[in-house]
Amino acid sequence: MTNENKLQSTIGLPQAIALYIGAVLGSGVLIVPGLAAQMAGPASLLAWGFMTLLILPMALSMGLLSAKFPNAGGVSHFVTLAFSPRAGAYIGWFFLMSVPIGAPVAALTGAGYMTAAMGWGEESRIMLAAAMLAVGLVINWIGMKVAGRIQIAVVIAIVAVLIFAIAAALPQMKTIHFTPFVPHGWLSVGQAAAILFWCFIGWEAVSHMSEEFTNPERSAVRGVTIAAVIVGLLYFLTALATVGTQSYLAGGSDASLIWVISRAIGPWGAIIAGLTGIFICTATIIAYVGAASRVAYALSRQGQAFRWMGVLSQRFYTPIGGIAFLSVCFVIIMVLYSSGAVSLTNLIQLPNATFILTYLGGCAAGIKLLRGSRWGVSISWISFISTAVVFPFVGWAMLYPCLITVVLWITDRIRHKRTFTHPNSAVTEQEKATVRRG
Repeated sequence: MTNENKLQSTIGLPQAIALYIGAVLGSGVLIVPGLAAQMAGPASLLAWGFMTLLILPMALSMGLLSAKFPNAGGVSHFVTLAFSPRAGAYIGWFFLMSVPIGAPVAALTGAGYMTAAMGWGEESRIMLAAAMLAVGLVINWIGMKVAGRIQIAVVIAIVAVLIFAIAAALPQMKTIHFTPFVPHGWLSVGQAAAILFWCFIGWEAVSHMSEEFTNPERSAVRGVTIAAVIVGLLYFLTALATVGTQSYLAGGSDASLIWVISRAIGPWGAIIAGLTGIFICTATIIAYVGAASRVAYALSRQGQAFRWMGVLSQRFYTPIGGIAFLSVCFVIIMVLYSSGAVSLTNLIQLPNATFILTYLGGCAAGIKLLRGSRWGVSISWISFISTAVVFPFVGWAMLYPCLITVVLWITDRIRHKRTFTHPNSAVTEQEKATVRRG
């Protein structure tokens, strides 16, 4: 492809680390520690410890694949290489159709923290959420070099606030708050671990930007490792502060961090926590809009999506077609929410199944594509099994990927005379040879 039809390699190691952290460290850090503590008491720390150890193989499986097969298709591309173009296209569409719902949910969640702190109404929340989505779209239109730099600044601000909250909690932590250690039985620890799993999904998102890494082998593996350590420590220490201060009882499970900060610096604490919520959710939106727009570009490049979805900006060489697709979807979702046709609770549940299926596809591809590395295959198996165990808990949300599958099947039958693989497929002969060599 000519330079005019290619994404530009502008993402270095610092930007990669920030994108990984932004994709994984979502609004759950403000809510889930309190929810887990309410479910399992101090024993929830065991669940956090287990998940903190588990995230490294989960992250590395995606990092190793991104380093070996950098491509805008990300997980979809890995599945195509490992199994078939048809399977890759389905996984790509699962991920692509998760973000139009997941990003507005993140925006409304972050906006909700700020409006609650300021005492604003629902209209202000919707306007603020729309502004956050617009920021994510514009930053990705300008390019990942700029997006990466902004993401670094946002992540630094998030980490600084969380470290401050943890430090502020230290004087308030008491040993008596850790007894009884297992107030609700050991089964509650397993139930808490299932909830915590959602906090550690997101490593697959950055794989879709691996084609733009300046040095994929260095940025993907080192970046995901450093990010996994930082995210794991922040989650565990935040949970420790929540349990040690019993803020989940004093401030409520959904406002435990706000309570800790408010105790340290007074009324300004709620505002700082609200701004932190906006920063965290904006960072997530930037990462996922970047990932989804590149999936749209990759699917179009392979002939599995409308041709206009693969159009690149002539000025920034960014996937403007995919960004336009997401913009339309965001408007539809926000209109449905503001009209009361759907609730935030309904929206939150819909993308869960598609996100997990995307991750399962990536882990399965890792088992096959990384077979030349015993370590790579092992961590892919660990990630696949742990993800598969959680999948049944998505419940009725399984209907969403079923609907997507039916639509894709019907579309495929309509064009059955056309070949499934586009002549400009992103799967190169060199990559096929790499797969064959194992």
